[in-house]
Amino acid sequence: MKALVAGGSSGIGLSIVLDLVGREEFEQVYVLDKAEFPNDYKAEKVVFSRCDFAQGDLSVLDGMNDIQALFITAGFGHLKLFQELSDDYIQDSFSVNSVAPIRILRHYYSRLLSQEDFYCAVMVSIAARLSSPLFSVYSATKAALSKFIEAVNVELDVQGSQNRILEVSPGSMKGTSFTGGVSHPEQTAALALEIIERAMRHEDLFIPQYEDVFKDVIARYEADAHGFGVDSYWYKKKQGRV
Repeated sequence: MKALVAGGSSGIGLSIVLDLVGREEFEQVYVLDKAEFPNDYKAEKVVFSRCDFAQGDLSVLDGMNDIQALFITAGFGHLKLFQELSDDYIQDSFSVNSVAPIRILRHYYSRLLSQEDFYCAVMVSIAARLSSPLFSVYSATKAALSKFIEAVNVELDVQGSQNRILEVSPGSMKGTSFTGGVSHPEQTAALALEIIERAMRHEDLFIPQYEDVFKDVIARYEADAHGFGVDSYWYKKKQGRV
């Protein structure tokens, strides 16, 4: 099999690439990213192509039509008050976090809709399901992606396909470069493994730490969305994350 990891040069995307490379059933792993694939992890199976998802040119996908697995992990966000965000930031956020993933999925939709197995997972965020002040635009971009995935999975079901898009919606993850840090793929290896395994079972939703953490968090949000948002705002401020 061949796989494509969009956003595979860092963070959870890099961990997914490394896991796939170690599997005998995958003969090649395409990686798309704005950043160069790190030298320390280059392998014969890895085929890297540079792609800036904010620019909108996805023609590189035309040379990758032979894949059987798709993982979309590209995305970014910054904790800031809405008034501090520029027009360019808003535009780039939706381009990278929402529009590019949807366009990539559209490119491979015939594979998803077919009777043959096609494995697919997309990194979303728990912020898509909660009130997330200081993450207003980021959570909006991820909420759009989440609702898109939910709707398309219904369309796949009613049209008789067993394939699904796995929405992966974690909270903050150690070992990623999401906030500008350095990726440590060994810290996200277990999560990458679980994402791949769930995608290959054609699951449609995975919220890491759901039973331990986010089941109660979501319940508190649903009981009082505004109050939850206020608490979230001050929690982030007190942590010094802004």
